[in-house]
Amino acid sequence: MVRARWGVVLNGSPLMATAAAFESVTDELTFVLGPLLATALCTSVAPAAGLVTEAALTLLGGLLFAAQKRTQPPVTAGRGPARAAHGSALRVPGVRVLVVGFLGIGSVFGGMQVSLSAFTESIGRPGLNGALYGTFAAGNMLSGLVCGALAWKVAPQRRLLVGYTALALAASSLWTAHTVPLLAALGLLLGMCIAPALVTGYTLVEHLVAAEARTEAFTWMTGAVAFGQAAAVTVAGQLEDHLGDGAGFFVPMAGTVLALITLLAQRSRLVPPPSGRTVARGVGHRSSVSVD
Repeated sequence: MVRARWGVVLNGSPLMATAAAFESVTDELTFVLGPLLATALCTSVAPAAGLVTEAALTLLGGLLFAAQKRTQPPVTAGRGPARAAHGSALRVPGVRVLVVGFLGIGSVFGGMQVSLSAFTESIGRPGLNGALYGTFAAGNMLSGLVCGALAWKVAPQRRLLVGYTALALAASSLWTAHTVPLLAALGLLLGMCIAPALVTGYTLVEHLVAAEARTEAFTWMTGAVAFGQAAAVTVAGQLEDHLGDGAGFFVPMAGTVLALITLLAQRSRLVPPPSGRTVARGVGHRSSVSVD
C-alpha cells in the first residue's frame, strides 16, 4: 500500500470501503441525534440554543480536524510535475459519471426533507416529521454498518449499478405512500439503499483517479450531494406548494432515475484500469502510482 509521511493511506486496502462506510454511518448518526438535541435545546433552554450549539460544534470540529497533522497525506497540490501533468479530477470520465450519480443521491435527501414535512403537516401531525426522517436516516446508518463489515467479492462498478437500481426503485415508490406506517417502511428501505451507493462510489474513486487528485474527486462528489440536495429542496417545495398530495416525492424519483440512466449508459467509464495502474487526468493516458 502507499504510505504517507506520517501514516498509512488506504490505497488498495479493503479498509477503504470500511472507512467510507464509517463516514456514512457517522453522518447519518447526526441526522438521527441532531434534531432530537436541537429540539431539546430550543424548548428547554432558549429558542436560539440549538443554532448556537450547532455553530459551536461545527467550529470546534473544524478546528480539531484542521489540527490533525499525523494522518494527513503529503501536500502536492499546485506544484510539481505530477500536478502539472494531471490537471483536474473532472477530466476523468468516471468521476463525471459518479458526480451525476451523487447528484441523484442528493435529490433523495432534499426531496425527503421537504416532502416528509409537507406530509406530516397535511395529516395534522407535524411532530412526526422528525421520527419519519430519523427512520430514513437509521436505514442508511444500518446499511452503512453492513457495507463496512462485509468483504465484497463483486466488482465495485457492478455493486454500484445494482445498488443504484435498488435506490431508484425505492425512491420511485414513495409517492404511493399515504399512511404513516407505509411511509416509514418505505423511508427505511430507501435509507438502506443510500449507503451502498455512497460507499461504492467513494471506493471507485480510489481505482479511477490518480492519488494526487483523489481529495479533489471526493470534494466534487460531496459537493454534488450538497448541490443535488439544495436543488431538490427548491423543486420539491415548489411542487408541494402548487400541487400538494405528495408531489414533492417525485423529486427523488426523477433524480435517481435520471442518474441511473446515466450510470447505465456510461457504465464502461466506471471500469477501473488494470491492477497496479491509475487513470491520470488526461485523455487516454495512464500513469503509475508509486507503492512500497
